Amino acid sequence: MSIPTIAEAAALIAARKLSPVELTKACLDRVHALDNTLHAFVLPTEERALAEARAAEADIMRDGPRGPMHGIPIGLKDIVDTKGIATTCQSKILQDNIPDADAACAEKLAQAGTIMMGKLTTHEFADGGPSFDLPAPPSRNPWNPEHFTAGSSSGTGAAVAAGMILCGIGTDTGGSIRGPAALCGIAGLKPTYGLVSRAGVAPAAYSLDHIGPMAWTAEDCAIMLQVLAGHDPRDPHSANRPVPNYTAQLGAGVKGMRIGVIRHFHETDHKVAEATQAGIDNAMAVFRDLGAEVVDVTLAPLQDWHACGSLISITERAAAYNEWARTRLGDFSERVQRRLMLGALVSGIDYVHAVQRRRELRDELRAAMRTLDIVVTAGAPGEAPKMDGVPRWDSFAAPSFTMPFNVTGYPAMCVCSGFGPAGLPVSVQLVGKPFQEATVLRMADAFEKATTYKGSRPAMVAA
Repeated sequence: MSIPTIAEAAALIAARKLSPVELTKACLDRVHALDNTLHAFVLPTEERALAEARAAEADIMRDGPRGPMHGIPIGLKDIVDTKGIATTCQSKILQDNIPDADAACAEKLAQAGTIMMGKLTTHEFADGGPSFDLPAPPSRNPWNPEHFTAGSSSGTGAAVAAGMILCGIGTDTGGSIRGPAALCGIAGLKPTYGLVSRAGVAPAAYSLDHIGPMAWTAEDCAIMLQVLAGHDPRDPHSANRPVPNYTAQLGAGVKGMRIGVIRHFHETDHKVAEATQAGIDNAMAVFRDLGAEVVDVTLAPLQDWHACGSLISITERAAAYNEWARTRLGDFSERVQRRLMLGALVSGIDYVHAVQRRRELRDELRAAMRTLDIVVTAGAPGEAPKMDGVPRWDSFAAPSFTMPFNVTGYPAMCVCSGFGPAGLPVSVQLVGKPFQEATVLRMADAFEKATTYKGSRPAMVAA
């Protein structure tokens, strides 16, 4: 079976031309064939998946589908609590952790009728990088398994790109949805801060943490976000506002939309590879051809945004895991040990200055976007590096293109914008105003449907 998108599968399931059992078995076949190489799953749940697929098929045959996610195989990042199923956060510390309740996002997806294929590989507590001193090995990139997936939603990126699942949960504190989306050639959306509940998900940095969808296309992300979005009193930072129809604007075109390109981010502050630059330039040409207006935007240097977000992140992470850092530091991976110790050394004065600087930067972006619909920059500097080429302090080696939009909490997504000389994906990042996910998804969907990049899957998947 070829790999359908959620939208395609939902239409076939609704027309009773595709069985959820058949779809689930096809995904399991790819897990069996590929995951010994890719390590996207830390814990497959095959028996549960088949049972849920049979139940979904019976429900659909009797009453029709509950919605477009009914019968769709998904995966959950292994920092998302799952009732009765281990949630280890890829750490020795939580190897025996069996939650007694689902996280809010897992609960919502289950209520929508999805098929849970298993828990997906992450970096330890969503931090650190590709570590080889953890209970399970790091994920590898389906386009070339010698290469990195980015993180920390590494298993989700690999599993979606390889067709083992149609979509999955990612979390994003400094780029952990958009990084794997960029390097694995899929679509990944970090929603506005507070739009998707974080209840039942292990924290990283509480003021930067987001949860969002990762799927093959922007349209699929819109379908998934429709299920995930909404107020939850269990999350004190959850936004209490109406949830719009995220698919309603898809296909409406982009004529008359205004796009700002933060050109200095990727051309001067952190110059990207030629293929990434070509992908961004081509994306802007596509948008112009579709009727959008493209202008340049200047903000504070990328280094300022990265320094502000990184200091807040490393300090809040150290606070979140302070007790274990004091009593069980040796049970963390070497990468995370170093980050926790560094975070513990940040002074309260420095943290407060970073929070104050965040307010200034957020005001700057708000002013710059006053007359714009979205802004655009790179999602990642280039193609995925080799696994052994990721620096120990990877998050500090160069300023991040994704961190600015954790600092502001604005919605941002990465989509594939082409391929580099090694045949690996490159990406473009689209950023919207707060709670304007529908606009970001509309623009990303228009770009994907005007180009051919979504027609290519990794060679190992096709084989």
